[in-house]
Amino acid sequence: MTSGGAAGAMAVAPAGAVWTKTCLILKRELGEATFGSWLGQAALREQGDEVCVVAATGVARDWIRRHAWRRIGEIWAQNDPLGRRLDLKSRMEVESAGTVAPAPAATPSAANGGAAAPDVFEVEAPAPVAARQGRLQGLQERFSFETFVSGPANEFAFAVARRVASWADGHFNPVLFHGPYGFGKTHLLNALAWEAMRSAPGKRVVYLTAERFTTTFVKALQDRQTQAFKDELRNADLLLIDDVHFVAGKTQTQEELFHTLIALVEDGRRVVMTADRSPTELSEMEPRLRSHLQAGLVCGIEPADRSLRLGILERKLQTLAAQGRFHPAARGEVLQFLADRFTDSVRELEGALNTLVARVGGDIARLTLDEAQAILRPHLSCTERKVTVDMIQKAVAEHYALKQADLISERRARAVARPRQVAMWLAKQITTRSLPDIGRRFGGRDHTTVLHAVRRIEALKAEDAAIARDIDVLLRKLRG
Repeated sequence: MTSGGAAGAMAVAPAGAVWTKTCLILKRELGEATFGSWLGQAALREQGDEVCVVAATGVARDWIRRHAWRRIGEIWAQNDPLGRRLDLKSRMEVESAGTVAPAPAATPSAANGGAAAPDVFEVEAPAPVAARQGRLQGLQERFSFETFVSGPANEFAFAVARRVASWADGHFNPVLFHGPYGFGKTHLLNALAWEAMRSAPGKRVVYLTAERFTTTFVKALQDRQTQAFKDELRNADLLLIDDVHFVAGKTQTQEELFHTLIALVEDGRRVVMTADRSPTELSEMEPRLRSHLQAGLVCGIEPADRSLRLGILERKLQTLAAQGRFHPAARGEVLQFLADRFTDSVRELEGALNTLVARVGGDIARLTLDEAQAILRPHLSCTERKVTVDMIQKAVAEHYALKQADLISERRARAVARPRQVAMWLAKQITTRSLPDIGRRFGGRDHTTVLHAVRRIEALKAEDAAIARDIDVLLRKLRG
């Protein structure tokens, strides 16, 4: 982060030093991913006696004001002996006022015709959807902003997508959303396309996957229709490309994509892409293309936390209930089991719920946890079935800086009892062992002790954020 203005007297910490200290504290409290997404590109500006935190975008400014501004004020007041008042503005507000020189652009850190016509799919706004299905291949109407469940893991990307879809000025260009398979990137890109079309019917929106881009470009080369291909893409007001990592290693395709990107950006048109990794990790991608992807706004989408996974399940259940005409209800322990078992991919999480509804239909509300586990057992991955109670005990002991022997001992101190309960809960969730068997492996305890531990951890997960984070970390570690 940068700071302008005079350095001040040696006895008084300059504003920049106070801001640096503030940021170090915030990074520890918020976590690197959250800090990087919202505050990583903020800058401190001084003009006379005025000190202002300049957020990279209006979206970032609003998030900082809602979620971090009070804490920033507290840390600033504790470390600034001059008691200077701190203001908050977006970069555009500052530049529009003409009070300071524009800050340099920076990349944030980590916090889906005819024979001769190119096969590119444009979203034509004026026509009804049914009349233009042939031109909308790849876009799915079920993927909208209304059906997208946002939370801390994807909140920044969601806010950026909505801003781009509204055709707001002051956007970064290009925008790249990245994250592993099943994290909602395609949903977000589809939602952006539909909303952009609705917001500005006269604008030209083009959506295609990188694979479609490649095959269409190759066909255009073979048919000597490359100019038509270029014109189709470069006349777009908004170009959306899903899974851009697919072009890595394809020299000619990368070259064409690079020139398309440059032409659109230089002409003030907008480009949004998705990838399974950040640009710095796309090692097989041509350096010039990778550099230009980094030059805009890079938004990482992190794994959904437990509360977000539960929200996704509730929204999915509402959708399935509307389709099947039954009441959208399920037992809390069943939804919690799904949220805790399927942590790696939203698609797998929704697929598990689909499986249950396909089996029991409107009786989902009466489905017990044991019944749900029995239905899903054949669908669970082999790696999960290989997790043993011994592996769980070792992982929990390491996480809480204990010895494995402590978990099977008679010690009842809270520092041991709570990790023991966590380990028992994990054993019930990700092994096929019965409650009596789990109890025997924890020092010969009765099955009622295990049941009490499972119920206690279930309750604590909903009210204790630290326990919920510990469980998320341990589940990911145990499932590799």
